[in-house]
Amino acid sequence: MKTSAKHIADRIRLMISTKQFQVGEVLPSTRELGHQLEASFHTVRKAYHMLADEGLIVGKQGRGFVVQKQTSLMDKEKRLEIGGEKVQALIEELVGYGLDDSEIELLFQEQLDFMDWPERIQTSASVGENMELGSMLASSIKKQVGVKSKVITVNEYESAARYDALFVPIKFLNQFRSLSESILIIPIIYSYDPDILLSIIDQVAIQTIGLVTSDEESIPKIINELKHSIPFEGSFVAGSIYGRSLPLFVRDTDLILYTPESARLVEQKVPEKKRVRLEFRLSDRSAEMIRSELWDQ
Repeated sequence: MKTSAKHIADRIRLMISTKQFQVGEVLPSTRELGHQLEASFHTVRKAYHMLADEGLIVGKQGRGFVVQKQTSLMDKEKRLEIGGEKVQALIEELVGYGLDDSEIELLFQEQLDFMDWPERIQTSASVGENMELGSMLASSIKKQVGVKSKVITVNEYESAARYDALFVPIKFLNQFRSLSESILIIPIIYSYDPDILLSIIDQVAIQTIGLVTSDEESIPKIINELKHSIPFEGSFVAGSIYGRSLPLFVRDTDLILYTPESARLVEQKVPEKKRVRLEFRLSDRSAEMIRSELWDQ
């Protein structure tokens, strides 16, 4: 069962052993991971306690569950006992399907020869038009599905080949399709979070919207998308941060939209009621594709 505590524990154990979760890293909260996996937080909590009993993770007050070891503390005898039980159950199932000893042996040998999946998921990357937009995509994937990824731009084709999995916006898919024989390519459809867009148009009195980014190259791409996404008849102004300075228009603008990369400075200097943080949201289908590839196997 894909949402059972045992299955979730098995997946997290594999992700820890293949270093998707590093020693010292805080795991997602039980509610957050439950939402990402469409399971109850009680089930996730049970899975975490199973891993804690093995010594892989530890619960820490005020932080949640933290990765403590990269491999289980179970001794060899216990590991072999668990492995034997799993292999026996699988062989009984295969015999039930009519496979004989030689066919089962052949299947096991083939799987051992091609068992590279744990290594494949050690590294993944989100592809963006630039680093800032790529970071927004990576953040949405982590938030919705619980999978971390590095960030590369569409121009980094050679770097892309070094990863085991790529999350590629569908409009750039053809540029990376030739890599699909050697790495996992997952096409991604996303947009600006609808709740964020609604919060913008609900502010009917605004006449000017200011956009603050950390990279000037992000500005025309974001403005173009926003103009197609929200019915706003006022004017847009935009600029990027410079050092510890915000663009001068910020003080005279009705509403400031800002990217996560510029968040630290904007949130220090702009009142909360005058700002809205931009975030992407994956389509349900894209989120499910990532989940099925990296969680549900």
